[in-house]
Amino acid sequence: MPSFGPISRRDLIAGLRALGFSGPYAGGNYQYMRRGGLAGRRVALPNPHQGDIGRGLLARILREAGVTRDEWEAV
Repeated sequence: MPSFGPISRRDLIAGLRALGFSGPYAGGNYQYMRRGGLAGRRVALPNPHQGDIGRGLLARILREAGVTRDEWEAV
């Protein structure tokens, strides 16, 4: 599905859902998505803004989510 590059927030959420994450949920200053119930991974999402999410931020989000680049591109 998504390539590893600039991506919209909507496509990021769709890709994370395809990998088994649920949400986004409200929480503090950022929304987050969760995989594996309450004891599982919790990944903060960037706040909505006009531009796309760049490669650097996408890499940090995927690292926090425990998703490799190959897994991301295979979705």
